[in-house]
Amino acid sequence: MALQPSMESDVPLAGLNSFGVAATAGQLATLRDAREIPALLDWYRSGSPVQLLGAGCNTLIAAPRLERVLRIALQGRRIVAEDGDRVVIEAAAGEDWPALVEWSLDAGLCGLENLSLIPGSVGAAPIQNIGAYGVELASHFDSLEALDLDTGERRRFSGADCRFDYRDSVFKSDDHRHWLILSIRLVLSRTLDARLDYGDIRKALAGATPTARAIADAVIALRRARLPDPAVLGNAGSFFKNPLVDAATLERLREDHPRIPAWPGKDGRAKLPAAWLIEHAGWKGYRDGDAGVHEHHALVLVNHGHATGAELLALAIRIRESVFERFGVRLEPEPIILRNAGPD
Repeated sequence: MALQPSMESDVPLAGLNSFGVAATAGQLATLRDAREIPALLDWYRSGSPVQLLGAGCNTLIAAPRLERVLRIALQGRRIVAEDGDRVVIEAAAGEDWPALVEWSLDAGLCGLENLSLIPGSVGAAPIQNIGAYGVELASHFDSLEALDLDTGERRRFSGADCRFDYRDSVFKSDDHRHWLILSIRLVLSRTLDARLDYGDIRKALAGATPTARAIADAVIALRRARLPDPAVLGNAGSFFKNPLVDAATLERLREDHPRIPAWPGKDGRAKLPAAWLIEHAGWKGYRDGDAGVHEHHALVLVNHGHATGAELLALAIRIRESVFERFGVRLEPEPIILRNAGPD
């Protein structure tokens, strides 16, 4: 039997985004059961454009009011296939990502330990191709199921279909923003292939035999030490991607900034730490009203209390322009930026 998704009017969104930005949803639809999809599609097609809002952990709401908002709260996680050490798990899009990682570790599965404590929902993970400490979601991805909100088609996307890149996927492109991710499948293992590329993790595990749980604990400790708790200080984690530059650009930069750090990226390019660029452009610890840059981590924009999304976005634009003026390098934001015209 068809069910109706939850529908609410004039809903405050401050508690539904990790920046704690005050905004209002004129209409908020929440999908909790797949049987609600037919009614949801009718609603989606019946009025003005709809904004998609996940857990709100990688989102900046840059408008005081969003007319129509859709949240996905589908729940469920399970093992769908096992073949020796290889295990395929499935999780619904509304599941909490950190909770999924903990569940996989409790089940004796390895692969997600380096991705511990990344805030957000499971459905947002492939959109962003989340990554940390040398591991990206793409490296453990099997497939996902998504719903075309325009046509009602349900389709399974392979890794190739998703066109994963650094903090990017096909779902960030304008021609794929009508796809709503319903669930994802990941390939894990019962045998650990430890990724200890980062010195801080190796240091934390020095003298110990690495286990998936030990790596996860080290990652969690590092993240808690470096990033502010959104419950205390509103933020969305890293606000800008680490930019990729070609060899000629890196050589030019090192002529004026010989100590600029860099490490190998894709396609022969070098990856620069955005935090270093922002800090050396003078923004670390900056504050304008309640919109600011974290005093200990230049890559994190923070809401000190009552900053609006527009104020935080304006600060991000100023930082981006300042870094380009000083270094000739363009920064790209990681979070999805919501306005009434649609995400940026």
